[in-house]
Amino acid sequence: MTTRRVQIDSMEKIRQFVNIMNGFSGRFDLVSGCSYVNAKSVMGVFSLDISRPLALYIYNDENAEPVLEAIHSFEI
Repeated sequence: MTTRRVQIDSMEKIRQFVNIMNGFSGRFDLVSGCSYVNAKSVMGVFSLDISRPLALYIYNDENAEPVLEAIHSFEI
């Protein structure tokens, strides 16, 4: 599993981020405190506190490098 901290602090960034994540196969979660949501779900991401950085969990390590390249602008 690979973990990165990301900042997704607007509705437009949520839309962009989810679109990127939906381009990859595998399981990806965003975590804020005790809340885990599917990173491919717009409604799930909207339910998180986006005023703070989120943790992205990439469960399939073979997909990690292309995903990290695609989301580099969201990483902090």
